[in-house]
Amino acid sequence: MGWRKRGPEQTYTEEEIQARLQEELPHWYYENGWIRRKYKTFGWKGTLMVVNAIGHLAEAAFHHPDLTVSYAFVIVKLMTHSAKGITDKDFELAKKIEEVVMWRPGEESALEGTPDDPRFKYLKYD
Repeated sequence: MGWRKRGPEQTYTEEEIQARLQEELPHWYYENGWIRRKYKTFGWKGTLMVVNAIGHLAEAAFHHPDLTVSYAFVIVKLMTHSAKGITDKDFELAKKIEEVVMWRPGEESALEGTPDDPRFKYLKYD
């Protein structure tokens, strides 16, 4: 583990950010002071579903990402403005976004999950 836990407003170094992303959020990356993730969708319906899920989580956390929204993707950018860097707030919200947006029912679930049919696909899972 190339990082240690910080207080809510203490920032991480770039090396610590890279190590923590690799360990906890492998689909996220660090660029220009932000941790980022691109979610690919099958079109506008899926994009809006992703944006709304992120919006709910961000408001509940009272920690708001920057979003780039297009027809078939959403880019999430997180940074704690008050600390001028990446803090535990960013990692915690990124983990919750990842958990919710990429969630799928397990094999043992009573829930079927989205059918493998182009009419119903909305998110491109990693």
